[in-house]
Amino acid sequence: MGLTFTVLGSGSTGNATIVSNGDKMVLVDAGLSMKKIDELMRDQGVSGQQLSALFVTHEHSDHIKGLGAFARKYELPIFANEGTWGGMERHVGTIAPEKRVIMQTGETLRFGSMEVCSYPISHDAAEPVGYTFVDNGEKLSLATDLGYMSDKVKQAIIDSDVLVLESNHDTEMLRMGRYPWNIKRRILSDVGHLSNVAAGEALCELLTDRTKRVYLAHLSLDHNLMDLAMLTVRNVMEDNGIFFKQNENPLRPTYHDRPTPWDEVKRK
Repeated sequence: MGLTFTVLGSGSTGNATIVSNGDKMVLVDAGLSMKKIDELMRDQGVSGQQLSALFVTHEHSDHIKGLGAFARKYELPIFANEGTWGGMERHVGTIAPEKRVIMQTGETLRFGSMEVCSYPISHDAAEPVGYTFVDNGEKLSLATDLGYMSDKVKQAIIDSDVLVLESNHDTEMLRMGRYPWNIKRRILSDVGHLSNVAAGEALCELLTDRTKRVYLAHLSLDHNLMDLAMLTVRNVMEDNGIFFKQNENPLRPTYHDRPTPWDEVKRK
């Protein structure tokens, strides 16, 4: 069995993703309540008792809300870099020293045959990262909370079989929205979030013959719509000469209120 995954939730209301290779199963972020994560995992036919580890991208509440309680309940080791530990320690409660694992940015760890590698991203957090997962030649990359698509990010996630990519906001909806200007400026900045147009531009460089599917993730509830995100990304790609084959669309949705179906990375 190769890599499989489900995005339990994605967006400002909470983020969590399960990745498995059939032997080992890990959770990336725990930005929903412990009760909600348990509920969503049950919906997907799995339990926290099956997890081997919990990885953290950064310390913002929509990524760590249920982290401490969930990790303590299932006695899970938490992997995060030093900056993230420093930013989140006072928010996650007491973590046993043996469960507090520092994973340096750029480090690769092995869980059975599954390799987990972190890479640096640009976001207004202490030391934010994304993660890639590789197993028997299959590659899954998680890339959200990106202020912009840096060369380091491109290098880390290119040639992914499946990519979970941020498409956070429609720029005009954001500019016309109800947020105060200082928050809008933060979201639009190089340490904010990737827009629909920026996601499309990034995919023009990232899509290869190997890429099977791209999940658009971390959509704003106030300043985006999934149909709009998909249309914008597709239009940007077509404007750059990249056209999908007839009846073939690699773009897939994620949801803030329900999981994505389990997906096999190797599936065509």
